[in-house]
Amino acid sequence: MEYSFPHYLLSKQSVDDRALNKDVLDSLKGNLPTRPIKIIEVGAGIGTMLRRLMRWDIIRNAEYVFVDEMAENIEYASAWIPQFAIEAGLSVERSGQNLLRVSDQTRDVRIHLERADVFDFIQRNNAPADLLIAHAFLDLLLMPESLPKLLSLTKNLAWLTINFDGVTIFEPVMDAALDERIERLYHKTMDTRPTGGDSKSGRHLFAHLRNAGADILAAGASDWVVHAAGGKYLEDEKYFLHFILHFFEESLTGHVELNADVFAGWLRERRAQVERGELVFIAHQLDFLAGTPTSLRGAVSRLSIESHNPRLDAKKNRKSQIVDRS
Repeated sequence: MEYSFPHYLLSKQSVDDRALNKDVLDSLKGNLPTRPIKIIEVGAGIGTMLRRLMRWDIIRNAEYVFVDEMAENIEYASAWIPQFAIEAGLSVERSGQNLLRVSDQTRDVRIHLERADVFDFIQRNNAPADLLIAHAFLDLLLMPESLPKLLSLTKNLAWLTINFDGVTIFEPVMDAALDERIERLYHKTMDTRPTGGDSKSGRHLFAHLRNAGADILAAGASDWVVHAAGGKYLEDEKYFLHFILHFFEESLTGHVELNADVFAGWLRERRAQVERGELVFIAHQLDFLAGTPTSLRGAVSRLSIESHNPRLDAKKNRKSQIVDRS
């Protein structure tokens, strides 16, 4: 099988659609201003969240700043956003390679695609947004020190979604002890990345947000639950499952605590279960909507951003965690 990261991001749209916590989403809709707004999404991937927000009629008139470090993602988004907009009956205008406008009689969204390391972007950004979005992204970063810097990007709201929270389940059980060891070692790779990460980032965000001075307006589970119906997986979720197993293979092959032949056999059987429509995959995650008070923004503006500026290839690092991120 050929593994493509943009294809993976496309394949998980339906998984994320189901997973996103609807109470937190309702709180987001209730707190968004009715005037035209500015949105900044970090670790934005290829534009699946933008498409979702437009498809769910959550944004109508907005400036959308789309930040991702991977050139592959920005290039794909530049081509795919006009494609899905036209398919939805919207007109598309392009100004240069990375400026787009999609609109119809009731919607007008101006999109700026920005290829940048998130901390470089924070350092030069002078205009905070009404809404910050970080989707399947925070569990890749050093916490809690990264959070105030990220929150400096918003003057009002932060919607922080699909934050992994330490539980991975594959069914059916093959060998309980082996399954537990593989899952435990995989989670450990998230906790030991030099660039940061946390396999329990969801639960830890409660304290991190409060300590950063943010108000938690809503929080709730956003679990991935993927299973077949009538022997078939929905939409492109079969590819999603194969890519999850690919993450495990890349992260754990050669691990000193795993017998290479046993692990290869485990992967082989799990892949066969996908082909037969038998594999069930569950990952526990949490969503948050946070409000950022003026006092926080003032404090953040005095921080030295240069005190922590890891060079992240955030979405590529999904190989080291159970997931986006977008």
